[in-house]
Amino acid sequence: MKTLWTPWRMEHVQGTAEKVKGCLFEPPGASSADREFLLLYRDRHTLVLLNRFPYTNGHLLVAPVRHIPSLTDLLADERAALMTMLSTATAILEKKLHPDGFNVGCNLGETAGAGIADHLHFHIVPRWDGDHNFMTVLAEIRSIPEHLLVTYDRLLPAFQKISATEDA
Repeated sequence: MKTLWTPWRMEHVQGTAEKVKGCLFEPPGASSADREFLLLYRDRHTLVLLNRFPYTNGHLLVAPVRHIPSLTDLLADERAALMTMLSTATAILEKKLHPDGFNVGCNLGETAGAGIADHLHFHIVPRWDGDHNFMTVLAEIRSIPEHLLVTYDRLLPAFQKISATEDA
């Protein structure tokens, strides 16, 4: 039997995780990446974070930089940049993690399931055949086979290539 360790999730499962001060989608500073905040990418319009409490390995959050709650609040250039980043981030996950498929979605409003309803964001969730087992059904716990920071380090170079291309 294999043992899958996901110790960073226990605080989330027990509800004891420290609440983020400010908005999760507005990491401090202006850098394009920040390991402490799991920020993989930030430009003028979009940002990409590795989800601290993922459903599966490589679960990304993609959001506009501007603090807005709804798709209808996006300006045309923000909307284009957001859709481009969703596509780019999915391609990076495909190349680096080789999933069998993806769930890509957005919950608009608290009633629709948005945990952070006041800042629009999308989830990109890589999926593998058989990626969830009895733990999810019986114990409401998901097993993530790779540590968050290892995944961050695997994905960061691909996002840095985007930044380098834009800076050139």
